[in-house]
Amino acid sequence: MSTLDRARRHLKAHPMALDAALAAGVLVCMVAGSFVDPHGERGVSWGFRTPDPLSLVLIALGSAALVFRRRAPMTVLALTGTFSLVEAVTSDPRAPVAMSAVIALYTVAATTDRPTTWRAGLLTMTVLTGASMLAGPLPWYAQENLAIFAWTGIGATAGDAVRSRRAFIHAIRERAERAERTREEEARRRVAEERLRIARDLHDVVAHHIALVNVQAGVAAHVMDKRPDQAKEALAHVREASRSALNELRATVGLLRQSGDPEAPTEPAPGLDRLDELVGTFRSAGLRVEVARADNGTVLPAAVGLAAYRIVQEALTNVQKHAGTAAKAEVSVVRVGPDIEITVLDDGTGDDDGTQAGGGHGLLGMRERVTALRGTLTTGPRYGGGFRVHAILPVKTRTAVTGKPGEPV
Repeated sequence: MSTLDRARRHLKAHPMALDAALAAGVLVCMVAGSFVDPHGERGVSWGFRTPDPLSLVLIALGSAALVFRRRAPMTVLALTGTFSLVEAVTSDPRAPVAMSAVIALYTVAATTDRPTTWRAGLLTMTVLTGASMLAGPLPWYAQENLAIFAWTGIGATAGDAVRSRRAFIHAIRERAERAERTREEEARRRVAEERLRIARDLHDVVAHHIALVNVQAGVAAHVMDKRPDQAKEALAHVREASRSALNELRATVGLLRQSGDPEAPTEPAPGLDRLDELVGTFRSAGLRVEVARADNGTVLPAAVGLAAYRIVQEALTNVQKHAGTAAKAEVSVVRVGPDIEITVLDDGTGDDDGTQAGGGHGLLGMRERVTALRGTLTTGPRYGGGFRVHAILPVKTRTAVTGKPGEPV
């Protein structure tokens, strides 16, 4: 780092030192200007003259006041303006004490608002210029009097321009920081939603297939000695369910791969077009399932189809786990106006009803899927025994995404 850069950083860290240096510079300029005689026969005379003692005192006081210009700008302007007024009324020839008032007026304009700048600028300009024109020995139209008018106006205008530029830069920085915060919050929200979606998919896949594996493994262990053919069939179902679970887990976890990783094989998300295949896995596990469809071949969006598939899968898995071995399930898919209605009923009498106990995440996952699509879900025990899951999903997706009012969702 160069010496100049270190000096700049030191001055920014110690603004009062910078003001003291500025006051010293203004003092030198005013003292030097007080020795110039502007009334020579051939214009300005560079001959030395001895300024009045009062002028030197006013110069010193005006310069000293500038050291505190950042802490009390209005007070410093009042003091330097008073010193300049006294100089304009009492001295002949005049010393440039008004220079300190110009610097103070610039500071007021740069640190306050525009109305304050207008009031302070007009008052300073009027008082100093009027006093110079009326009380001084020179003609009122003398160039020296008009210079006071011009310099006070320049000080106020320059300070206001600096303040406007600072405010503009601050607004740009604040807007950029706000935009950056908004982008970060949006990214975090999207990550959280994606994690939740993956967690739901993992839960649905694992709960469904592990339940089937558990049932078939129990059947195989029970009939292994007496009916080996049936045990082999049950083990074949275990193998098929395990393979399906691995494939779906691979497809789900593949979403977490990095962009530079090798591309993994993918397959379309399951929908109601695979409902018969899904129901077949439960029937092969010993669950009695009846299906009734009146959706008239409706083609559902991928999000709606996946949600409907997972709802049926989770509901039948709960029946398999909690409703008892003799339970019967009924699945209905009906198109009603702009919606598709999914209903899963069972007549189970099992005491270990996980759907009522609330210990798992199955019903929560269903509700989150339905809510994300702006649908409705009702679940609860049926009169006389069993459980009911009823979901209404809009055929046209309108995902619940946070946005600004008036923006398309």
